[in-house]
Amino acid sequence: MNLSIVFHTPEIPGNTGNAIRLAAVTGAHLHLIEPLGFDLSDAKLRRAGLDYHDLANVTVHPRLEHLWDALGDRRVIAFTSHSETRFTEVEYAADDVLLFGRESVGLPPEVLADDHVDLRVRIPMLPSRRSLNLANSASVAVYEAWRQLGYPGGT
Repeated sequence: MNLSIVFHTPEIPGNTGNAIRLAAVTGAHLHLIEPLGFDLSDAKLRRAGLDYHDLANVTVHPRLEHLWDALGDRRVIAFTSHSETRFTEVEYAADDVLLFGRESVGLPPEVLADDHVDLRVRIPMLPSRRSLNLANSASVAVYEAWRQLGYPGGT
């Protein structure tokens, strides 16, 4: 599976640590777009990722343009509350890129409007709730994609 998770300028080290663990246990590749709201040696990040750091494929990009260059023409699916399409309505491919925004504000409008973004989807939740935790959102999305793909490599 070549599925990729992208955190665009994440702010909370624990979320990124949990995403590192998610990448390690699913085989997904985690991409982080700077600036990060923490240092990669942060104790909270290390604690959340436990001993999975060496098992995860993680790349840090200094700017979003570097990510686009690295990904080539892979399909990018942006997760946002500004979409009517549910994430479960998508037929996922093994090389899809799942793009998530920062914890406080989500993806900025210029990223959502970027030509590299192919689809915009939402994770349903009850009305009047601000958002689901970033690491939880990524987990829900990755496992739906992996389920659709038949859990390749999973036991």
